[in-house]
Amino acid sequence: MDHDHYAWSPLPDRPPLRWPDGAQLALCVVVLLEHYEFQVPDGTYTLRRPSGGLFPLPFPDYVRLSHREYGHRVGLFRVLDALDRAGVPPTAAVDALTAEHYPWLMARLVDRGAEVMAHGVAASRLITSRMTEADERATIAEALHAVEAATGNRPAGWLGPEGAESARTPALLAEAGVRYLCDWPNDEQPYAMTVPRGELISLPGLLELDDEFALWHRKVGVERWGRMVVEAAERLHADGAQSGRLLLLTVRPWLVGQPFRVGALASALRTITAWPGVWAARAGEIAAWYAEHHPTVAGAEP
Repeated sequence: MDHDHYAWSPLPDRPPLRWPDGAQLALCVVVLLEHYEFQVPDGTYTLRRPSGGLFPLPFPDYVRLSHREYGHRVGLFRVLDALDRAGVPPTAAVDALTAEHYPWLMARLVDRGAEVMAHGVAASRLITSRMTEADERATIAEALHAVEAATGNRPAGWLGPEGAESARTPALLAEAGVRYLCDWPNDEQPYAMTVPRGELISLPGLLELDDEFALWHRKVGVERWGRMVVEAAERLHADGAQSGRLLLLTVRPWLVGQPFRVGALASALRTITAWPGVWAARAGEIAAWYAEHHPTVAGAEP
């Protein structure tokens, strides 16, 4: 450990984690709604080769932009239907420009009982350590305010755009009242972040199951990806008999909401939620349960 964002904790040295009603596996699906700007503002930090489209085209790269916009127009509703049929309450990570530009979508998310966490300002505006602290504070404040204005609820959670953070992001999030963070894919259980003010729980996801990582970057076939999700859940569920596990799955409607992919997601979720001992919940419910029932980690070392 060469940083102090959290205490190192080997899983076998922890007290058993218990989910509600003795569930072995907590299941959460986070749906990412990301706005990628037509023209990125000068001075913005963005990926050199963002996902979507065919390959980078000269401005305006309308193929990539419209490919990603598909999720807001079509794919989201297929994904939400798949979650509904499997009995998985939705969690959505929404950036500020989506919250501001798509009020119709925000109203539908609220109507469908989704918890909405903050997701930065835009997919094309990343948080990095090259930002000033004042700029990062302003970015976090803008993201939180936009979601609150669109939904009527202050977001309790945060997922960084493209998972990007600066060295001070967790501390600034906790200071702003954020209670859980989904950027650190280093565990199968929640854990407490070390912050100078406030409290912050990390809800780690399995990076290699993330749809963009697997389907877009690694070119995993969609049927194989669906089996990977089930296989991972099977092992986590079995291990959870000793100490509860978390499967936090991140999906993007422009990608997995395509008509030839959504069936793999729907099938995987139906399979997992049919097992006994699976607690399908929103991210905030999982973080709140952990914070209340497991406030410390035995054996943790700085």
